[in-house]
Amino acid sequence: MIFIVDSGSTKCDWLAIDKKGKQLLEKQRTKGMNPAILSEKKLYKTIKNNAVLEQVKENVTHIFFYGAGCGTEKPRLLLKTVLESFFTNADVEVNEDTYAAVYATVGASLKPAVVCILGTGSNCSYFNGKEIEQRVKSLGYSIMDDASGNYFGRQLVRDYYFNHMPENLKVSFAEKFNMDSDYIKYNLYKQPNPNAYLASFAEFMFLNKDSEYIQNLIKNGFRLFAKNMIMQFKDVLPNVPVHFAGSIAYLSQNEIKEVAKEMDFTVGNFVRRPIEGLVAYYSKSFNH
Repeated sequence: MIFIVDSGSTKCDWLAIDKKGKQLLEKQRTKGMNPAILSEKKLYKTIKNNAVLEQVKENVTHIFFYGAGCGTEKPRLLLKTVLESFFTNADVEVNEDTYAAVYATVGASLKPAVVCILGTGSNCSYFNGKEIEQRVKSLGYSIMDDASGNYFGRQLVRDYYFNHMPENLKVSFAEKFNMDSDYIKYNLYKQPNPNAYLASFAEFMFLNKDSEYIQNLIKNGFRLFAKNMIMQFKDVLPNVPVHFAGSIAYLSQNEIKEVAKEMDFTVGNFVRRPIEGLVAYYSKSFNH
């Protein structure tokens, strides 16, 4: 049994396949397993809390884990240790989520492209056909991650409190979320995964996309992301498409295309969940 795992900071999908790519179990979902944010104990507990993973752990031979927070060595090794201690018979590979996005958006052709992730967090890299190149090191959600779920969540909460949100949306926002200041501060400063908490507000954008305020919010966030991240690769942009993975990107395709036109780069594929593309990639590699 092979597990392909795709983890953001909010949620983590586990897909069990055989070597031919046939799905063996219903897809499992746990909380997000970002080793840059969570302790070893919390990561282990997240896996152990899933009854199906507990049940099949002895049968697992390979784990290919792609996750947020796995771009640097220390958190990547921490997570590898946790997975090996739980799945004792498995060979474990841990990679940053960028590779999952690349394989899912580029496909079997493995043609060069700029690949962006816009989910709970955000990043952008250049895939040259073999390797990934990143020109900006991420400093995490609190000062980077433009146009991500947590970026938009933060903007919505700020606009609500600074009275920049239109009154009708302000009423709807307060009906949907607990906007008590003590409650917000408790979740931001006393609870784990504040980035995922902020990202939970972003759903509001897609329930109110007919609002000019929301459309401008999305486009302004994406302009910032394009300026700070995509334009790092302006030397290759005339020759390659820009692909997007993640739910924020998938649900903002029109706004992204508008900004791409303004900034003169070519939009390629949109993939909401990279994990399905990874199944095809691995079944092909196991059968070569």
